[in-house]
Amino acid sequence: MIKRILLCCFLLSAFNASSQILNRVEVTGKVIVNSDDLEGITVYNTGSKEGVTTNAEGFFTIPVALKDVLEFRALQFQEFRVTIDERIIESRQLSVFLIEKVNALDEVVLLPYGLSGNLNVDVNSVKTFNPDMNAIYFGIKHSDQYEFPADYKTEVENSAMFPHGETLQYGLNVANLMGIMIKPLFKKKDVLEKTTNVPVSKIKKYYSNKFLIDNYNIPEDKVEEFVYWVETHGLTFELLESGRELEFMEFLGEKSDEYLKEIGVKK
Repeated sequence: MIKRILLCCFLLSAFNASSQILNRVEVTGKVIVNSDDLEGITVYNTGSKEGVTTNAEGFFTIPVALKDVLEFRALQFQEFRVTIDERIIESRQLSVFLIEKVNALDEVVLLPYGLSGNLNVDVNSVKTFNPDMNAIYFGIKHSDQYEFPADYKTEVENSAMFPHGETLQYGLNVANLMGIMIKPLFKKKDVLEKTTNVPVSKIKKYYSNKFLIDNYNIPEDKVEEFVYWVETHGLTFELLESGRELEFMEFLGEKSDEYLKEIGVKK
């Protein structure tokens, strides 16, 4: 009897393990950074305990399942996490932006005028300001979200309450990244005004020429034509709202395929 129970437990464990393996699908991803250092970035699946590295072009392939968490690690980039959702499973594709670390002094010292010459007195009168380098480097979307690092006057906080790295929904968080990689290319305001009641003046986030050329294989001499083509083939203001950056990228990917096929260019 005991042997039968043990056998049943073993079979159930094997079945569960095989089910988890079968539920995982291979996802092809690409890491996008504002540099040429794309090779050797570690992509680790915390669910399956398996990892891979990117090739020279930033591509990688890794098995994932729903709710798996992928960790992206490299010395020169900020570490962050991506939670696998149904959209990624269905498309089996994933695009990820990595933010390069900024090398800077931890502290900026603001010296007052009229120093006394007494070192102890002058040091006590110095005001220190520790900026959030990410906010400076990537722009501040909302001033009320600006955060200052702790100094000697700051109350001690429990670091265990905050996760190491950031979990991103839909595989990408580019809200702040938009500020430095994007220029106002989509200028056909009348087209967008016909598709939405939201003021066009609020549209501020668009991809630069280089980004479209490098990531969507748009010929350099066809960028302006592609922008106009996208605006007249389904672009709506809703896709440009904050929080829908990934949808906008996927939309551009689909439209770039259609456009390149239409003009007879292989992607």
